[in-house]
Amino acid sequence: MKLLGLTIALVSFLSFATNGNAGETKAEMEKAKGQVKGEMEEAKGEIKALKEEAKGNEMKATGERAKGNIKGAVEKGKGKVKELNEKMKD
Repeated sequence: MKLLGLTIALVSFLSFATNGNAGETKAEMEKAKGQVKGEMEEAKGEIKALKEEAKGNEMKATGERAKGNIKGAVEKGKGKVKELNEKMKD
């Protein structure tokens, strides 16, 4: 969770430093948050898959990995939609 907070803070700082437009900054922030959340979901799925593989349960490991990838894609998509919504407001 600390990594997520630091990543968001870094992205927002860089956005403010490079862009003067608040709407554009918020759009980039939403996209970045979606990317981070998506990558976290994918990582969680991979960790669960590795645990299942260690138990010798290959089928369940494949399922956990797939669920993580799907959840990650959904979060990234949400971030992209939020980014586009913010851009539309400008």
